[in-house]
Amino acid sequence: MGLDPGEKRIGVAVSDTTLVIASSLDTVSRSKFAADADAILKLFDARQCAGFVIGLPLNMDGSTGPSAQAAHAFARNMLAKRDVPLLLWDERLSTAAVTRTLIEGDATRRRRGEVVDKMAAAYMLQGALDAMQERRA
Repeated sequence: MGLDPGEKRIGVAVSDTTLVIASSLDTVSRSKFAADADAILKLFDARQCAGFVIGLPLNMDGSTGPSAQAAHAFARNMLAKRDVPLLLWDERLSTAAVTRTLIEGDATRRRRGEVVDKMAAAYMLQGALDAMQERRA
């Protein structure tokens, strides 16, 4: 399961069982962490997921800033709720890339706001899946 934790929403994506294709699934509106985690774990269990790939928003120079530190804290808290494999994945520019694609597809601002987070999660998860495939080859 791919998670793209933002300030207001958490984008959720999943992969197929062969770990080849990522698909956007849902968006969880941020509230208290316990409620967020419960909503995520319901989706996790319903899809019989095996682990998490969590977006790590590094700065453009590769350093960590406040957003990356928040992602690390989110990852630690998720592991406390569910001890499963977890990978932090560099997701620099994933939201920008998805937004650009939506604009090119003539999506309205409202529609972009509805789907950008879960699509960014899928974009980020696909990057991680592709990298795993390359390592296996």
